[in-house]
Amino acid sequence: MKKRLAGFFFILLLSGCSLFQEEGPTVSPFTFINQHGERFGLEDLEGKVWIADFIFTNCETVCPPMTSTLSDLQKTLKEEGLEVELVSFSVDPEVDSPERLKEYLSSFTEEDVNWNLLTGYSQEQIEAFALEEFQTLVSKPDETDQVLHGVNFYVVNPEGMIVEEVSFTDSDATEKIMKEVKRYQ
Repeated sequence: MKKRLAGFFFILLLSGCSLFQEEGPTVSPFTFINQHGERFGLEDLEGKVWIADFIFTNCETVCPPMTSTLSDLQKTLKEEGLEVELVSFSVDPEVDSPERLKEYLSSFTEEDVNWNLLTGYSQEQIEAFALEEFQTLVSKPDETDQVLHGVNFYVVNPEGMIVEEVSFTDSDATEKIMKEVKRYQ
């Protein structure tokens, strides 16, 4: 009985340790093209906190409300004096040109100084990048113009490590993101 209890407490201790783990995957270097037709990559984000998501401009479901949420978050960050970069990776790069991304973003905000919408890669590249770097699925089925993709926001610390992953559908998403961002300010 004592051995079982000791084993139980050991497992409990190990599972509790993971609750305090602060390190997640580190994003590998990338360089893509933003909505201004400029090269933008991980080196532009070095030493900065940033929030990433995956969207596409002709999305008929979650992308517009996700982008709206990020726009509201951008305003809150600015009001609180927090310097955070926003990075939205297009999951439909063959459709989403820099011009189209710029037009899309203008529907949500007039201020895109710290918000880069990225394209300039192939469909295969973004599918692999999303899976390898953010452990999220991106898939463009042949029979539709809609792209399947995750609906999470990712908070990345100044060292390039993903430290928080928050579902767009989480009712406390903004609060969770703000709490994590404030840890690094």
